[in-house]
Amino acid sequence: MSDLQQLTQAIIQFRDERDWKQFHKPKDMVISLMLEAAEVAELFQWKTEEEMEAMHIPEGNEDLADELSDVLAYLLQIAYDFNIDLKSAFLRKLEKSAAKYPVEKARGNATKYIEL
Repeated sequence: MSDLQQLTQAIIQFRDERDWKQFHKPKDMVISLMLEAAEVAELFQWKTEEEMEAMHIPEGNEDLADELSDVLAYLLQIAYDFNIDLKSAFLRKLEKSAAKYPVEKARGNATKYIEL
């Protein structure tokens, strides 16, 4: 079993033990995912370069780790509920992105693929 499958199994077990599936409608799960992603962004809002640098050390990034974990928890549940194999989906998407952004055109360039 892959790490991703183990994490999915753990969050689904956590959810099911609490009988929360009844509250986890797709719309609400996606909204929750976006809210958690916004909480990640909030950790960076108005920060100086020095304050953000402090987040690179383990003692300085527990809040970031917690918020990223919340994002992952919602993402794993949504994928599970829609029968999406995230590993396969991610690798397929990476292949598509590689085709859109070939190294020889995209390296060191932040231009959108339609302008390369």
